[in-house]
Amino acid sequence: MVARDWTMGMIFLSQTILGTLGNFSLLSHYLYLHFTGCKFRPTDLIIKHLTVANCLVILSRGVPQTMAALGMKHFLSDAGCKLVFYVHSVGRDVSIGSTCLLSISQAMTISPTHSRWMDLKVKALKCIGPSSILCWILNLTIDIIVPVHMTGKRSDKNITKKTDFGDCYLVSHGKYIDSLNAVLLLFRDVFFVGLMFWASSFMVFILYRHKQQVQYIHRTNISCRSSPESRAIHSILMLVSTFVSLCTLSSILHFFIAVLDNHSVWLVNTSALITGSFPTVSPCILMSYYSRVPRPVVHTQG
Repeated sequence: MVARDWTMGMIFLSQTILGTLGNFSLLSHYLYLHFTGCKFRPTDLIIKHLTVANCLVILSRGVPQTMAALGMKHFLSDAGCKLVFYVHSVGRDVSIGSTCLLSISQAMTISPTHSRWMDLKVKALKCIGPSSILCWILNLTIDIIVPVHMTGKRSDKNITKKTDFGDCYLVSHGKYIDSLNAVLLLFRDVFFVGLMFWASSFMVFILYRHKQQVQYIHRTNISCRSSPESRAIHSILMLVSTFVSLCTLSSILHFFIAVLDNHSVWLVNTSALITGSFPTVSPCILMSYYSRVPRPVVHTQG
């Protein structure tokens, strides 16, 4: 085995193990809080859906890429390729949609509670659950086209134009159609990233304005620690910058893989590594961002 392939296999293996442990730890934490009778916030439901989607992304690409890099070539059948890429596409798209929904819901939560917006705010927060379910249904339906375009290398189909993804092929349907599909997918990612950037910018503005209003309180409290508003702003910027940078880079790499006739294995491996980076680091960011533990429900005796 080439040393470069062994190194890449170890990188994929480390990413898969760390990402799986991180996301399952977050799910286990919420499961524990559920059985202990804690009161959850509306955004906690989105985090649960996001964590499940992250697990699908990591396992569907991390495991096959690790096995391929470690020398296990052509172990996926035609049906296996279709299933792996379908699960990966659904997980990735739900992850993008859930992160966007999380930012928008946080923006609504932190927005000023004017009387004319209060009813709309309450109704919107009640739609978080149905919106998360709708995100799964839409992506499960839209991504059903992915298995149609994927085939395994062990398949006996005679394919003239194809894109190599290691153990699987993406069947080409013409340069124009492939480029159009790549542009549409890129536009969808840019749309969701734009919504999340707008929502996060709004939160930063609200928190900064609140900090300016109560600045005289912080001046009387001499402490080396930063204000709660500053820490919240830094957390939001970290979450947004991490997601936007990795999602943008992943979308660009997917675009080049789709439009280039001859691309290297390095490009495919780099794309898979970048795609799995956010699902791997997001549990740490989420646990830091949502450090406030849900409160237990207190039952009072009448």
